[in-house]
Amino acid sequence: MSAVCNPQLAHCGIFVRDIDAMTQFYTQVFGLRLTDQGVGGTFKFKLHFLSGSADQHHQLVLASGRAADSPSTVMQLSFKVTAIDHLRQVRERALAHGASQMRGMNHGNAMSIYFHDLEGNTVEVYLDTPWQIPQPHGDPLDLDKSDEALWAETEAACRADPGFMPADVWSSNFRAQGPSR
Repeated sequence: MSAVCNPQLAHCGIFVRDIDAMTQFYTQVFGLRLTDQGVGGTFKFKLHFLSGSADQHHQLVLASGRAADSPSTVMQLSFKVTAIDHLRQVRERALAHGASQMRGMNHGNAMSIYFHDLEGNTVEVYLDTPWQIPQPHGDPLDLDKSDEALWAETEAACRADPGFMPADVWSSNFRAQGPSR
């Protein structure tokens, strides 16, 4: 018998109006690379495959075909970083390349920035923290504060929440529950 089947989310695709402009946005803001492009045989759209990892052919697929008057249906595309300063760097690059509606939010378990890409899709860039609290939770995040101040504020807010636990405890509990089926 084979091991337990536990599919892992690996990439996503979105329909876009201007595939070239959107490709430029995601390559310049996030350092993704165009790994392949063409018209799909099954999906008759122009496709751009983007990746920031040598281990993944694509992490984001952009597909032509979004109507000019069609609103975004993307709740959010999320990118993970490893330092508060990375949030600041992406904020500056995103704004320089046409992002709008920039805002910072502290979820306790993550510090995040949110913005709209060129076509109004919501993008999140986040940094995990070593703490977990029940979600949804969102306090303002002011990236103009020092790293030390942000870490201290985040830890204090997390420890004040009745559902607080260290992230490694949450992870252990999650693993112990096994897959949901």
